[in-house]
Amino acid sequence: MTTTTWITDIALILIVFRQLREGPLTPKSYLLPLGIVTFVGFSYLDTVPTGGNDLVLIGALMGVGAALGIGGGVFTWMRRADGHVLIKAGFVSAALWVIGMGARLGFQLWVDHGGAADIARFSVDHRITGAQAWVAALVLMALTEVVTRLATIFLRSRRQAPAQQSAAAAQTAVAARRSA
Repeated sequence: MTTTTWITDIALILIVFRQLREGPLTPKSYLLPLGIVTFVGFSYLDTVPTGGNDLVLIGALMGVGAALGIGGGVFTWMRRADGHVLIKAGFVSAALWVIGMGARLGFQLWVDHGGAADIARFSVDHRITGAQAWVAALVLMALTEVVTRLATIFLRSRRQAPAQQSAAAAQTAVAARRSA
């Protein structure tokens, strides 16, 4: 593994730790993780192989990434205060994020330290055409996890605002009726 690989993997893991403290949902909340995975994508994703069962591998890992991302977004605590949406990664959200990012890091370490022969055998047995298929699958898994987590948070923040505004309007109406 290169220094760049270590830095990007650790940066992606640390993003969720930033969110263990409650903070406002801002454009930076979206741009930082998207920027990191975009950098990773451009750095490592030269092609998306389509031979053999490469697309099955890629699709399966993207499905895992989507499940982890949606779960992470659903288990991110969210509330509205002073007109701002505040978010905080809960334990489950943080665990899902670390599992996804950590699994990729662990896979890379395993391959670099003796697991390459096992991956080669698995690839031959399952008609995966080579290392680039694994790279594409793992990078697209990370990208999918990040995008689905952020999309889930975005959708939840948009749904939360009208519901809370309606609740506030209802409370105001009840208070107005009591005073009348």
